[in-house]
Amino acid sequence: MTLELTNCTYGYRRWKPPVLRDFSYTLPEGLTILLGPNGAGKSTLLKLGASVTRPQRGRVTLDGSPAGTAPYRRAVAWMPQDITPMPTLTAREYVAYIGWLKGMNRTDAWKQARKALVRVNLADQVDSRTNRLSGGQLRRVGVAGALVHGARILLLDEPTAGMDPYQRRVFRDILRGLTEDVRVLLSTHDVADLAEEADHVTVMHGGGVIHHGNTGTFLRHTPPGTLEGRAAEAAYTELLRSRGVAA
Repeated sequence: MTLELTNCTYGYRRWKPPVLRDFSYTLPEGLTILLGPNGAGKSTLLKLGASVTRPQRGRVTLDGSPAGTAPYRRAVAWMPQDITPMPTLTAREYVAYIGWLKGMNRTDAWKQARKALVRVNLADQVDSRTNRLSGGQLRRVGVAGALVHGARILLLDEPTAGMDPYQRRVFRDILRGLTEDVRVLLSTHDVADLAEEADHVTVMHGGGVIHHGNTGTFLRHTPPGTLEGRAAEAAYTELLRSRGVAA
């Protein structure tokens, strides 16, 4: 399935320049890491792709179907940065509730909730109250909620923020296991931790894309003499430096 933004313009205030202007983007297969400084337009791109907001001009489509339609909403899932636990709900009830909100009947939502939690390695937490889960586990519940209704596109806004190194490792291993049948676009500031494992890297600055390609192409921006393990961070810094900004 192909998610496309075509000539999209969007701004939050009429008296300010738009965050995105005549912006076009096509999400490739696999895991794509979305990088960029604050204010680059990353969250706006994700919200438009998730049909949380609509462009003031331009169009957002999935295989030609416009954003906001029922088929589009079933196929595209968005996970914001903050996942709020519901103290009265278990992980399974939480995920099933999301499925029900997406139009699933209660029986199917309940069955698929367990399968979705298994996919994110939370089979042992299906009956745990969401307010008793760790931050990393709660983010995985969020991914399960995004997958419960059979989404084929997964849009994640800063999902690893606040995770420790072990939690990030578990999380990205889970994402790698999803990309055979789900396209993932993940916004992050954890450049060194994630970029080398991505299939593609997109870098935004000033409401536009300054780099989009596979991970090897991205890493070719690494300056000579970069320390081992710092290639992704150095490549990102070099791309921004070439535009006259600091990372």
